[in-house]
Amino acid sequence: MKVVVAVETSAPAPALGEPMDLMTALQLVIEKHAAHLCVLAEDCNQPDYVKLVKALCADHNVSLITVPSATLRLCKIDSEGKARKVVGCSCVVVKDFGEETEAMNVVQQQVKSH
Repeated sequence: MKVVVAVETSAPAPALGEPMDLMTALQLVIEKHAAHLCVLAEDCNQPDYVKLVKALCADHNVSLITVPSATLRLCKIDSEGKARKVVGCSCVVVKDFGEETEAMNVVQQQVKSH
């Protein structure tokens, strides 16, 4: 069974610095081919959101993995390298893996195996 999700993309992106909703931000990152990986919470309870994320990733050849929601967190890194303002989330899009580390290699192996 093939799932087709129609996404309205004709609306302009908000001006720099203006508030943007999550769906618009996700579409912009994936559609601009800036994403290397998308990580989705297994227990996300919004079926339309899950369908949209999966469809965008498939349409733009972005690797998608699912993980328990307890492992998905967003944060800001302070000047000392410590995580601040840590919050849970349902989806994370990786635009830059940063420096090559063993952790990055483990993630890339996981992506290749799926």
